Amino acid sequence: MSKLNTISSAETSLTDVHTEKESEVSVSWRDYVTISKTGIVMSNLITTFAGLFLAAYYTEAALAFVLLTGFFALTGSALIIAGGCALNNYIDRDIDHKMERTKDRPTVSGVLSGKQTLTYGLAASIAGTALLAAASPMAAFIGVIGLFIYVVLYSMWTKRTTTLNTIVGSFAGAVPPLIGWAAVDPGLHPYAWSLFLIMFIWQPPHFLALAMRRVEEYREAGIPMLPVVAGFEVTKRQIIWYVAALIPVSLLIADFGVVYTIAALILGFGWLIYGLKGLRAEDDKKWATGMFIYSLNYLTILFALMVIVHMF
Repeated sequence: MSKLNTISSAETSLTDVHTEKESEVSVSWRDYVTISKTGIVMSNLITTFAGLFLAAYYTEAALAFVLLTGFFALTGSALIIAGGCALNNYIDRDIDHKMERTKDRPTVSGVLSGKQTLTYGLAASIAGTALLAAASPMAAFIGVIGLFIYVVLYSMWTKRTTTLNTIVGSFAGAVPPLIGWAAVDPGLHPYAWSLFLIMFIWQPPHFLALAMRRVEEYREAGIPMLPVVAGFEVTKRQIIWYVAALIPVSLLIADFGVVYTIAALILGFGWLIYGLKGLRAEDDKKWATGMFIYSLNYLTILFALMVIVHMF
């Protein structure tokens, strides 16, 4: 019997080794791209670039300096954001299977192990910080602060404990334009803080609209998003108040010119009017989807205009 047991154990070991090798082979760079959340990375790079470009414009920095600094700042930002997203995947791997939009992540399917995800997240974050430091120590400092807020204060703490998680996450999401500006001008002109404030106020209505669309998934995962805890009516009023507050905040940089100011007013009031219609909407989730899409267009157009009006 002992000989049979030995043979059986050997066969089992060989099977385990073969399975491990197959698992290793199945991992590809696309899996790491997936946990990097490239959509989030790209949208944040738009605001990082805006901060970088505007700082270069107002400081009249030399082109060669801007190009090199810009490379370090944008690449570093991309890596530190990707690293933060990967660490968020690592932290949330116990609940992601409960949500439709996250159930197919490599961390849920088992394609990427917790160790692989953690190692990649830390490596990308460290590399990103080093590149930001090459741009300027202030850019690296702001990047690390944003990473800490997103990973520790948001992902590890408030996301699962309070409806204020959206506010906490908004601090992290608002730092990219500060990073871009600090790469060129570590002194951070008031314009830089205006960009930060616009990003900070923009995020709650954006993510609360998303939370309304995915309310059942958040409820299943036990995440206390505002629609889960307080319902749609309270959430809709919160969204409207934030959109209303964003209009005067967007005018803090009215010095950018008439074109920017008019566009900011049209975009802001258009969003507010659409938001107010939600108070009588028959289909709350359809309204939330419209608000979510509008928020993406609002941010992209507004920050693109900030750059465009300074090019002519």
